[in-house]
Amino acid sequence: MGASRHGFDESLTTEVLPDTLGYEGPIVRLAAEVSWNDRSGTHRHRLGERAAVGAAPGNDIVVDESTVSRLHAEFYLKDQTVWVRDLGSRNGTFIQSVQITDAKVPDGGLVRFGAVEMKIDYGQVTTKVEVWPTHTLGGMLGKSVAMRECFARVARIANDDSTVLIHGETGTGKELVARTIHELSSRGSQPFVVVDCGSLPENLLESELFGHVKGAFTGATHSRGGAFEEAEGGTIFLDEIGELPLSMQPKLLRVLESHTVRRIGETNFRPVNVRILSATHRDLRTMVNSGAFREDLYFRLAVLPVAVPPLRSRIEDISLLVESFLPEKGPISAELLGELQRRPWFGNVRELRNFVARARVLGAEDALAAHEDERHVGVPPVEGEVFPPIDADEQFREIRVRWLDHLEREYISKLLVIHKHNISAVSKAAGLDRTYVYRLMRKHDLT
Repeated sequence: MGASRHGFDESLTTEVLPDTLGYEGPIVRLAAEVSWNDRSGTHRHRLGERAAVGAAPGNDIVVDESTVSRLHAEFYLKDQTVWVRDLGSRNGTFIQSVQITDAKVPDGGLVRFGAVEMKIDYGQVTTKVEVWPTHTLGGMLGKSVAMRECFARVARIANDDSTVLIHGETGTGKELVARTIHELSSRGSQPFVVVDCGSLPENLLESELFGHVKGAFTGATHSRGGAFEEAEGGTIFLDEIGELPLSMQPKLLRVLESHTVRRIGETNFRPVNVRILSATHRDLRTMVNSGAFREDLYFRLAVLPVAVPPLRSRIEDISLLVESFLPEKGPISAELLGELQRRPWFGNVRELRNFVARARVLGAEDALAAHEDERHVGVPPVEGEVFPPIDADEQFREIRVRWLDHLEREYISKLLVIHKHNISAVSKAAGLDRTYVYRLMRKHDLT
């Protein structure tokens, strides 16, 4: 493949871009206030970046009302605006009598959780945001406010021995966050042991975590300690904790409560001294409400939550990341950077790294074209899908059109991938006429 007009073959440098870290003055964020009445009286709460709402004592906003689920909803700030997300509550979340799953709340807006109504007051107050002063922390990289805020939180919690729950979409670098926490902690010179809870069947996962004695099951020809014993004095990282089977959850809870483990086939418990970090792309609170995850285990794991932002919310980091993936260091062209920043990156940093590896071989032009094809007919991971946001200020008809377009495009895209563009198979699977499938493909540029 010949040299690309983006300069991605022999030399990446076609134009030096200015450093965009230079934020002047303190970074501030809206500090809205929420007020409500429940059975225990009148309350007010100053919202931070996020605030969980529910009847369970571990929430940021605890509501004394039987119609409110134990983990009901979450307020969060985005673009200096308050948003609210329902967590699969039993009685729903409403704005202006419209039930929502994820929606913007206007200043003075009323949000109803069960029978409790909360008023949001934006006011004139702001709060200073703590951000890390440099582009790097451990192996983590980013100059955006979102990542530097994440760095600051990681640095602050590293030496606290409490559990940490890292949440982020697939490919955002959750394991790197966990490793950085470990390396910055007082346990940094001790073992860091990773267990992927989603990659092993239940019987093997129990042995992997807790160990077994000889003869405990078929194939157990010798005794061995599990990951908790292996991590003694250090840190164990439980990746994809949301995939932990329900039957295994009480056993992990016992470890958290007693700091002991029992090998399979053994009667006595062994003390362990480890810090537990976990990560998931799922919302465990929603899983608690659906019965798929234990509430007591969730609160034990999430003493210190860390959210890793998706790449699309920190596009100013793309240039740094691309340069870090290349053996020949140097800035990328402004034209190529613009192309990359316009893409959604459903696979986040992992997808960007794969793109760079491909571009080094094929050249930027061919890599961009291939990525464009994949983006149109590929299947974004379920946990990373970005649904059109609901703005309570919009009319229902406008929201409905956007959601319908999104549904059509994602549904037909997935069927095209599954059936390898066999239109007859797609139309049969969808229960649609072939002519209508072609019409949807043309409408959403899927041809």
